[in-house]
Amino acid sequence: MNLHRRLRSLSIRFISPALIAIALATGIPDKAAAAGAEYYVYFGTYTGKKSKGIYASRFDVATGKLASPELVAETTSPSFLAANPKGTFLYAVNEIGEYGGKKAGAVSAYAIDRATGKLTALNQQSSGGAAPCHIITDKAGKNVLVANYSGGSVSVYPIRKDGSLAEVSSFIQHTGSSVNNSRQESPHAHGIYLDAANRYAFVPDLGLDKVLIYRFDAGKGTLTANEPAFGAVAPGAGPRHFALHPGGEFAYVINEMVCTLTTFRYDAKRGALTEIQTLSTLSPGEDFKPGYSTAELFAHPNGKFLYGSNRGHDTIVVFSVNEKTGELAHVQNASTLGKTPRGFGIDPSGRWLLAGNQNSDNVFVFSIDPKTGRLTPSGQSIEVGAPVSVLFVPAK
Repeated sequence: MNLHRRLRSLSIRFISPALIAIALATGIPDKAAAAGAEYYVYFGTYTGKKSKGIYASRFDVATGKLASPELVAETTSPSFLAANPKGTFLYAVNEIGEYGGKKAGAVSAYAIDRATGKLTALNQQSSGGAAPCHIITDKAGKNVLVANYSGGSVSVYPIRKDGSLAEVSSFIQHTGSSVNNSRQESPHAHGIYLDAANRYAFVPDLGLDKVLIYRFDAGKGTLTANEPAFGAVAPGAGPRHFALHPGGEFAYVINEMVCTLTTFRYDAKRGALTEIQTLSTLSPGEDFKPGYSTAELFAHPNGKFLYGSNRGHDTIVVFSVNEKTGELAHVQNASTLGKTPRGFGIDPSGRWLLAGNQNSDNVFVFSIDPKTGRLTPSGQSIEVGAPVSVLFVPAK
């Protein structure tokens, strides 16, 4: 059965994601909207024996049913994915070390067929630095922003009307190092994120132990250094991924090298980050062990919970959020039922979490308790080779 027939076989009525967005803004998910919503779930992967590129499944929010995945774009190591706000174009980093004869990765653009979920390649650009590892589109859908891990740099690409990527409009090379000579000998930009106002960009740099802060101009597609220029974490922590609280007053960074999570107060006028708290992402009282590291981080749409992945420990840590102070309290470490949970995603209704296990080539679906935030296996799972990222796009 082809992807279109398989995905449409669920025959669930689609309801506009705008209804869900309105409900989430009030903190009360609209049950009717959530029950009728369908999404394509795109999986970014590392290519190898079990993966050839980007895969897609159809997801039924009412039941948590995740259809068997199909290859929708054959491309090399499309590890992280992003879509424009309208859900018509998809962008991927190709996490490679050489492109066009230079030390760089690539950024690929695709058109999304909203009726089938299939992707059509538009074009590809150099990422400007080796091993690009994270990608986003801005809130206006005008630009793609990329973080290059090995290159220790960030790039911006304007989006043309047809969804393809123009030449790079802004490029910033990080400099410096930190205390761990084997992991932090040079900059390693590990993510790039924008605030809700589309004014500031945040770049956790594992090699510098800083979350660098830039002013962002969507019209010009440029990044410029902010003042203050960064928020710092403990030396040797290795900041990896970042999340802003939906309320806009707090921000969080997950630290890869020591399995901790740092809470910041966020000043939206100045783009400033001030540390409030740092906690372990492991179970209470458990010591960090060699082989453990963190990966992904997401705030729940309702702002009450925060989720992060622990590799080696192979769990998703769940924290409750004090919405007045931003401080976190441990709720749970839930097994991902596989090995090396590098990436995961929370569906826009906030009812489900999809955990990708890179080293066991599978994705498991967990239900989210709306009162406690706790995760419970749903019994649903699929096989995907070396999944890295999970992206939800509304289906037509």
